[in-house]
Amino acid sequence: MPKLSKNLLYTLNNGVKIPANGFGLYKTEKHEAAAVVAEALATGYRHFDTAKFYHNEEEVAKGISSYLKSHPEIKRSDIFYTTKIWQDDHGYEKAKRAIEVSLKKAESLGYIDLFLIHSPLSDKEGRLGTWKALQEAVVNGSVKSIGVSNYGIHHLEELFSWEGLTIKPVVNQVELHPWIPRIKIREYCKSKDILMEAYAPITRGKKFDDPTLVKIAEKHGCSPADVLIRWSFDQGFIVLVKTSNLKRIAGNFNVLDRVTLDKEDAGLLDMPESNEKCTFWDPTTYEG
Repeated sequence: MPKLSKNLLYTLNNGVKIPANGFGLYKTEKHEAAAVVAEALATGYRHFDTAKFYHNEEEVAKGISSYLKSHPEIKRSDIFYTTKIWQDDHGYEKAKRAIEVSLKKAESLGYIDLFLIHSPLSDKEGRLGTWKALQEAVVNGSVKSIGVSNYGIHHLEELFSWEGLTIKPVVNQVELHPWIPRIKIREYCKSKDILMEAYAPITRGKKFDDPTLVKIAEKHGCSPADVLIRWSFDQGFIVLVKTSNLKRIAGNFNVLDRVTLDKEDAGLLDMPESNEKCTFWDPTTYEG
């Protein structure tokens, strides 16, 4: 694994570089998106993760492009913009239209760096038709990379066994933290050269009172959130931390400068059999 730093870039299986330190925009309100994005960019974030479901794609894209105009030292090529296609838009024709809508909302950026299927919650025909549309978007140059989110092994096997597959997913974005480490999914993705992206890495705050986590945080003079962010980086994940609190943005971004976990800490947080989600869903288990 490369040396960890706050500006670390991983290389996707198509050769594209992705910042490991990502900024999530779930539940960021439209009216606050520009200010949040500007603060994140000023701090050093270059990777931004949104979705149709977040209802802020256009505001996020415009916030980024506005900041770039006033800071010409930062190039568009330095930015990594991710969005996602919702399950209501699965299927080839519907997905093509949804991709065009997202591209229109991000037109100030010129292209989309990474487009994900947000979840597998439709059916085989819908999922594969959506992937076909995403592959076409890569071929025409409007999207640079494509991947999946909330996919279990059986969903990935479905995709890899499809005769229409011409472009592999570059990432699988799932809920990941010590209480839901998803060892089997991670092993499968590694075998296919798919990187893991962690959303909700700090458990939406639900585990901040966990005695073991508190003990480790006190030992290092940091917050429980800091410990969990560091743990995610130590696992080799692309880490998506979200906050609309401007004061927390820099602290989250700079965790790798401030916090190092030792073997004892890692052992205490090693719960390979745990399957305790902290979000409202786990589509990786969906059988439809």
